[in-house]
Amino acid sequence: MVSFPLFAGIAASVLHVISGPDHLAAVTPLAIETKRKVWKIGLFWGFGHLTGMLLIGMLFLLFKEYIPLEKISEHSEQLVGIVLIAVGIWAFFSIFFKHKGHKHPHVHDGKEPYIHVHEHEHNTSKLEHSHAHTKKVKQNMWSSFGIGTLHGLAGIAHFMLLLPVLGFRNQLDSMQYILGFALGTVLAMTIYTFLLGKITNYTKGQSKSLYKTIRLSGGVFAILIGVYWLYLGY
Repeated sequence: MVSFPLFAGIAASVLHVISGPDHLAAVTPLAIETKRKVWKIGLFWGFGHLTGMLLIGMLFLLFKEYIPLEKISEHSEQLVGIVLIAVGIWAFFSIFFKHKGHKHPHVHDGKEPYIHVHEHEHNTSKLEHSHAHTKKVKQNMWSSFGIGTLHGLAGIAHFMLLLPVLGFRNQLDSMQYILGFALGTVLAMTIYTFLLGKITNYTKGQSKSLYKTIRLSGGVFAILIGVYWLYLGY
């Protein structure tokens, strides 16, 4: 049977993740541009977010009298805005400037020799093609982890979500709430990127124009939220 503190922690973190447009904007372009294991983008963001919260929490407890943590938090929010804009620009670059295929001329012998150009959408070597995809997935995962860490660092307000811990009667309930919060953070974003990956892959097979529109929307979403965060910082 699931105890109330554990369920409350999961519910609070899920609401926190899905209600933050900056959270979704950060991983949306990365998830759309990742072809395999898209759910790992959300998983790594969740771990990064927890890491950032842990770091800012430790700094707050150990050095709150010596370090202006509120100022650090404000600058972290501005940095998140810049990173979101960079992610959006990267998405546009992937759509418009990154070459997906390459062409090779072929000479055919026979009674009437002729030359034609054959276009390859992927690398000629299946091993190289698989390696390229694996490398891109890892790059996107660690990018997602880094952005998640910044999100965790940005905002002392995160501690407001942990205030219910003070209201529990015993330490076990408090630990269950914290565990639930950690699980909910990772779970919410993992499910979001998993579903987004399924939708994107389905759309790609149905309509290339709709697929491109989704990719463009992900980039625009990230840039708009990034600009808004920068605006809030000034």
